[in-house]
Amino acid sequence: MTGVGPLLAPDVQALIRDRQWGAVRDALAGFDPADVADILVRVPDEIDVAIFRVLPRERAGAVFTYLPRDHQEALLRSFANDQMRGVLAAMTPDDQAQLLEELPAEVTRRVLDALAPDELKAARDLLGYPPQSAGRYMTPRYVALRPDMTAADALAHVRRTGRDQETLAVLYVLAPDGRLLKELRLGTLVLADPDARIADIPDRALVSIPAAADRKDAVAAFRRYDRAALPVTDRDGTMLGIITADDVLDVAERAATEDIQRVGGTEALDAPYLEVGLGRMLRKRGGWLSVLFLGEMLTATAMGGFEDELEKAVVLAMFIPLIISSGGNSGSQAATLIVRSLALAELKLADWWRVFRRELRSGLILGAWLGLIGFVRVAAWHALGLYDYGPHHWRIGLTVWASLVGVVTFGSLAGSMLPFLLRRLGFDPAASSAPFVATLVDVTGIVIYFTVAALILAGTVL
Repeated sequence: MTGVGPLLAPDVQALIRDRQWGAVRDALAGFDPADVADILVRVPDEIDVAIFRVLPRERAGAVFTYLPRDHQEALLRSFANDQMRGVLAAMTPDDQAQLLEELPAEVTRRVLDALAPDELKAARDLLGYPPQSAGRYMTPRYVALRPDMTAADALAHVRRTGRDQETLAVLYVLAPDGRLLKELRLGTLVLADPDARIADIPDRALVSIPAAADRKDAVAAFRRYDRAALPVTDRDGTMLGIITADDVLDVAERAATEDIQRVGGTEALDAPYLEVGLGRMLRKRGGWLSVLFLGEMLTATAMGGFEDELEKAVVLAMFIPLIISSGGNSGSQAATLIVRSLALAELKLADWWRVFRRELRSGLILGAWLGLIGFVRVAAWHALGLYDYGPHHWRIGLTVWASLVGVVTFGSLAGSMLPFLLRRLGFDPAASSAPFVATLVDVTGIVIYFTVAALILAGTVL
C-alpha cells in the first residue's frame, strides 16, 4: 500500500477517535511512515502520544523524522523518558543532530539525557561540524568491508551487520587505519566470484566528499556523479560517514529556499514560515527593508536635482514610473537568472565578460522594443485626442524611447554583474536581491531619463 488514499485516511482517523488502539496499530502498519506522519498532523495533538505508544519502536522513529518541527518539539515535551529514548534510538545520527540543532535549549538538554552514550557521541560529533558543511548531514551507519575479504565472506558480513545501516546499496572498503580505498555496489558483490578478493573486484571509480565541504558542493557532487550515496572523508582520506540521496534532497531544498528568500529581499528564515516568531520575522525582514528604503531616498534626491526640468515640462513626470520600473524589471530578471546559474555551476567567475556582452545586446534589444511601445503610446494618445502632448509630442515620444533603451540596458548589466561581484568578494550572490537591483536602477534611471530629456527637448519643451 502506498500513499494515504482518500478513503483509507478517514477510516484510520475514525479508529483513532474511537480509541481502538489495537486496530489503529494494525491499520497504520500498511502505511508509509511519511503518510503516518501526515495522519498525526491532522488529528488533535493530545492523541499523538497515544498513537506513538502503539507504534513499534523502529517505525515510531521513522515517523517522527517526517513530522514538522513544532510537532516534534511538542511530542518530546510530552514523552516519558523511556518513550523518548525509544524514538530517538530509532533515528539516524544525522537526524538526531539536525533535531538537536533546531530544538529549544531546555528540550535539547532533555533529549541529550535520553540518548545512549554511543548515540550521544555520534550526535555530538556531527554537531561539531559547521552548520553548512557536508559533515553535518552525514550518518556513520554504513557497511564497511576489509580488502582481504572474499566475496562470500563479505556477503556473510553484510547479512550480520547490515540490518540497522542507512543503506546497503553501496558498501565501502576500508584499510586497517580507516582510510577509504574503494566503494562496491551490492549488485557487483552479489555477481562476483565467491572466492574473489574484495580488493580485486572491479567497480566504478571512487568519489568522496570532504567533511568540511559546503553543502552546496555535496549537492553538486550528487548531481554530477548520479550516486545513491557518497562517502564523507577527512583531509587524510579517513572514512567518517555517508550522505544518502534523501539527505541531499533535504539539503538542496533548504539551500534553494534560502536563496529564494534572499533574492526576495530578506534574510534566510532558517525555519518554516509559520514557525518563525513575530520578533524574529521583523528582524529578518526589517534590515533589508531599511537598506532598500535608504536606497530609495537617493531616488528622491536625484529627482530633486531635476526640479527645474519638472517645472518646465510636467509631462515628463507621467513617464517616470514607466521608465524606472522597466529598468528595475530587467535588472531583476538578469539578477535572478545569473544567481541561479551560479548556484547550479552553469556559470563561473571567468564567464563574466561573456555574460556582460550577452546582457548588453539583450538590454539594447529589449530596451528598443519597450521604447517603441512607449513611442507608439505617446503618438496614439496624441493622435486620438486622449492627451495633448503639445507641438513637440514626437520629441517626447523619442525621449521615452531613448530613455528606455538606456535604462533597460543599464538594468540588465547591473543585475547580471552584481552577482559576479559579490561572488568575487566572497559573499552569497543571492544577496544581490531583485529589490536591491531595482533600487539601484531606480536612482540611475532618473538620471538617465532626465539627461536624455535635456538633450532631446532642449530649446523646445525645456
